[in-house]
Amino acid sequence: MMNAQAQTWEQMHASKGDAITHFNEDKFGLFIHWGIHSVLGGMYKGERMDDIESPEPNDACWIQARARIPRAEYRQLMGQFDPVNFNADEYVSLVKEAGMKYIVITSKHHDGFALWDSKVSDFDMGSTPSKRNLVKELYDACERQGIDFGVYYSHNIDWNDAHDCNIKFFCDATDEVWPEPADFKGKKRRPMGANLWDPSENTFDQYLVNKAYPQVRELLEMFPNMKFMWYDFAHFLSKEQSFKFYQMVYQLNPNVIVTDRVGHDLGDFNIPGDNKIPNPEDMGGKHWETVGTFNNSWGYKEYDKDFKSPYELIYWITAIASRGGNYMLNIGPKGDGTIPQESVDNLKEIGKWMSVNGKAIYGTKMWKVSREGEDAQKMLGTGHRAAHGFTSNFTTSDFWFTTKGNKVYAIALERDKTALIKSFADEEIKEVKLLGYEKKLKWEHTSEGLKVTLPKNKTQQIGFALEVTLTDRGTTSKVK
Repeated sequence: MMNAQAQTWEQMHASKGDAITHFNEDKFGLFIHWGIHSVLGGMYKGERMDDIESPEPNDACWIQARARIPRAEYRQLMGQFDPVNFNADEYVSLVKEAGMKYIVITSKHHDGFALWDSKVSDFDMGSTPSKRNLVKELYDACERQGIDFGVYYSHNIDWNDAHDCNIKFFCDATDEVWPEPADFKGKKRRPMGANLWDPSENTFDQYLVNKAYPQVRELLEMFPNMKFMWYDFAHFLSKEQSFKFYQMVYQLNPNVIVTDRVGHDLGDFNIPGDNKIPNPEDMGGKHWETVGTFNNSWGYKEYDKDFKSPYELIYWITAIASRGGNYMLNIGPKGDGTIPQESVDNLKEIGKWMSVNGKAIYGTKMWKVSREGEDAQKMLGTGHRAAHGFTSNFTTSDFWFTTKGNKVYAIALERDKTALIKSFADEEIKEVKLLGYEKKLKWEHTSEGLKVTLPKNKTQQIGFALEVTLTDRGTTSKVK
C-alpha cells in the first residue's frame, strides 16, 4: 500500500529502503536492447552507420537519428520485425546460467516503438506481423524462474511522437543557445537526441499526456511485480516533468525503484555512465549501477565483433562489486530474436565462474580497501573502451575485495602456487577458505599479510576467490 503521507521526493525515496537494498544485493543483471532498429543491424541502404557523417552516437539503436531517416520510412520496419526465434524461457534460463539475478528490457527506446501492444499508440508490436507482447512474455518467464524484472522506457526522447523532444522549450526556458554548433563553452546546448529532421506535428506536452504518461501506466499495471523503472535520457525535461514520471511510478507501485536518468537528481539509484567504472565517492551516497555493452553497441550491429571476453567481463563484475555497485551487462538480439552466439558463449563461461565464486559477489558491500595492486586501466565510457580495447595486464599481486558480515572476500584474476595478500597484514584472521574447494587450505598470517598455498587449478578457472573470516580483536592463530 502507498504511504499516503509520502508526498515529496525525499519521503517517497526514503520509503524504498528495502527495495534498494535488494537491488544492490542482486549485483549482476542483464540489459536487453531490442526493437525494430535490430532489423537493420547498423546498416542503412548498404552503408555502415559508422560511415554516415553525423554528430549522433554510432550505436545501432540510434540509426534513425544518425541517418536522419524520416518517420514514415522508419515505421515500415514494423513489417519486417518478426521475432520467430525469441523464446522468453530460453532467455531467462540463459540469464540464470550466467549467474544473473535480474533483467531489464527496452520496452520503448528513443525511436518510440513499443515492444508490446500499447493502447495509446499504433507504433508498437500490435502493428507487426507477429503481434506478440514481447515484454509480457519475458516478464512471465521471469516470474516462473525467479528472476527480478524491470523495464527501460525512453520518456523524454521519442523520435516518432515527441515533436522536437522539448529542446526548443527547454533552451528558451534556460536561456541556452540552440541548436548546433555546440562547443560546450558558455550556454550552448548540443541537441543530441532531439528530432530536428522530421518532428511530429503534435506538441511535446501532447506527447506526454497522450503517450508517455499512459504507457508508463500500462507497463506498471501490466507487471505488478516489476522491480525497476529504467528511464533514460532526460536532457530536455523540466524538473516538474521529471517529478511527474517519478511520482507516477510511486503512486502505482511504491516498491519500484527508478534510475537517476528520470532527470534532475530524482532517481533512487545512480547510473555513472555507460561502460564506466566510477569512484564510489562520486555517486552522491546513492547505490549505483554500471551498464555495459558486450561489444561497442547496445543494439544489434552486424559488423561489430569486438566482444568482451569472459576474462574482461569477470574483471568488470569484480571491480564494480569491490566498489559497492551493480553491473548490468547488455545483449543486442537480432531482429528475429536470436542472441549473437558470442554473447551466449561468454555468458555461459561467466556462469561457470559465478557458480563457484558468486558468494564473493552477491549481497556484498565495499570493504575498507577495494583494491590491492597496480592501478588498473581506467574505464571511461563506451567510446574509450571502443578506442583503446581492454589492455590491463593483471598479475598474481592484484586483488579486489568485498565483504559480508565478518567475512572478507579477496578475488584474483591470475593464479600461482601461492598468494600473498598484504591488505590483511593488520587483521585478526579466524579462517581462510578457497571458494569451490572443499579441502582444508594451508595458510599463514604474518606481518607481511596473508599467505595462502593454492591447490592445482584442475578446472582451468579464471583466477580464484578466498573467503577470509575475521575475528574480533584478540587472540588469533598465525599458522594453519
